[in-house]
Amino acid sequence: MPRVAFDELPVAARQAVTLQTGLINAAHTAGGGINSALAALLETETGPVFVKGIPADNPQVASQKREIAISSYLPATCPRLLWHVEAGGWVLLGYEAVNGRHADYTSTDDLTLVLDALVELQEVTAPDDVDLKTAEERWGMYAEKGQAELFAGDALLHTDFAPDNVLIHDGRARLIDWAWPTRGAAWIDPYMLALRIMEAGATAAEAVSWAQRVPSWHEADPKALGAFAAATAQLWQEIAAENPAPWKVAMAGHAAQLRTFLLVTAWAS
Repeated sequence: MPRVAFDELPVAARQAVTLQTGLINAAHTAGGGINSALAALLETETGPVFVKGIPADNPQVASQKREIAISSYLPATCPRLLWHVEAGGWVLLGYEAVNGRHADYTSTDDLTLVLDALVELQEVTAPDDVDLKTAEERWGMYAEKGQAELFAGDALLHTDFAPDNVLIHDGRARLIDWAWPTRGAAWIDPYMLALRIMEAGATAAEAVSWAQRVPSWHEADPKALGAFAAATAQLWQEIAAENPAPWKVAMAGHAAQLRTFLLVTAWAS
């Protein structure tokens, strides 16, 4: 969605933020990310803070509210949510500022850090008191009849490992932008990471070699992996058909290649 500067927010929204941060000395609009209309690093009298937000009447505001609900359950690798306010027609979230760079999935060092963060996340059980979509609900409509139940589990999933959603800082990978937290089988997250590794130029075999470093991958039923690969390929095919932006068409191709690789590997085994 179009990005706006902090100074372009309604006065009431800016005042609500100032009540949380104290005097704001400067605001720098952040690049990257597509889920927030506002993304800015604020220099304030109480220290730096990252603020993201979306108009309260935007249909995607539900994703911001999911982030608020899930924030207290996230592992230490995730920046802390410091506060949230709704004012001036905006829902605004203030996060611990992390002076990092986006992950480079062509870098072995970065991928190792991302996998470390993912393994830590996989120790978190999806909370019962947060209304999360299940993996069966998110991908079931793209699966063959009776296969959606193979995606079930109790892990808290991030599901969107686009490089913009991972910051490298101080020798750690920090997972950000929890717009799509999901309850499901733990192996789904390494699968989703594998797709993004392919987006960065890796082959399906290379991407899977990274995903295999996450213990949950080895616990997965090959039938479940195959069913999810087929559902994901179908999803990206529909996304690309509705909007043939080059990156979406490319992701559809990666999803199809990963599906084929897993099917051939399972057959060979």
